[in-house]
Amino acid sequence: MNLEEYFQRIGFDGPFDRVDLAALRSIHKLHVMSIPFENLSIHCGEWITMDLEAIFQKLVRSSRGGWCLENNYLFGWVLREMGFSVTMLGSRVFNSVINDFAPGEEHLINMVEIDGKAYIADVSFGVSSQIREPLELISGKDQPQAAGVFRLTDKGDIWVLEKTGRKPVESRVGFIVLRGWSAGEGVSHPPTEPCRRSLKLIKGMSW
Repeated sequence: MNLEEYFQRIGFDGPFDRVDLAALRSIHKLHVMSIPFENLSIHCGEWITMDLEAIFQKLVRSSRGGWCLENNYLFGWVLREMGFSVTMLGSRVFNSVINDFAPGEEHLINMVEIDGKAYIADVSFGVSSQIREPLELISGKDQPQAAGVFRLTDKGDIWVLEKTGRKPVESRVGFIVLRGWSAGEGVSHPPTEPCRRSLKLIKGMSW
């Protein structure tokens, strides 16, 4: 694995020696635009693993997309290799069907610290609530982006991310620090039929 291959995959042409907010924004946006959130592997019975080498092979060298776990795990590695201070976070996605957050941390994101400020980086939420650029971790501040206006709110024991603007509330994500996460486990999903051609995305859920 090397950064040059990743940079070529997303179309990033530098500068390569800057560890600042401008570089983070550029790489974040390019990743979102180049490496999609996709779940084709579960429809094709492919083994899904959190081995970084396998993820790099799939997303970079094979020009595939991946789940949030794959995309954001790879993105966190890229940022650390560049010299950024990165903390991996687990999050719970708001499920509009049950009108509550999912019971477990099923979505992976990264927190990046730059010049004393923290930013949330999430390159693979998918659907209409995908952020194009990192969000500053500050409570109650509206942060407009192409997809709408995003707002992070400190609820005491968790932070909640809401998308507002075009619609009152489109999706919510609560996140906490993820501890003891094992990156070497894999999951196999045997298909019920060969590689389905149509996929259904459910708003408000990450998988």
